[in-house]
Amino acid sequence: MREGIHPNYEEAQVTCVCGESFKTKSTKKEIRVEVCSKCHPFYTGQRRDTINAGGRIERFLKKYDMKQEKK
Repeated sequence: MREGIHPNYEEAQVTCVCGESFKTKSTKKEIRVEVCSKCHPFYTGQRRDTINAGGRIERFLKKYDMKQEKK
């Protein structure tokens, strides 16, 4: 490898919006993230309520004030 062209690989502090922080290695000294394993729904087991959001068809019908015909 050529000397002087590669960035320094140092210890970095990762900070999440939820307040969790941990150390890792990176070329940056500080990294800020929005989601980590302590607050991500997949890791915490909490689901987001998508049932009330409805599907594409229901949203389309609601948007154009239509009623779905039953077969």
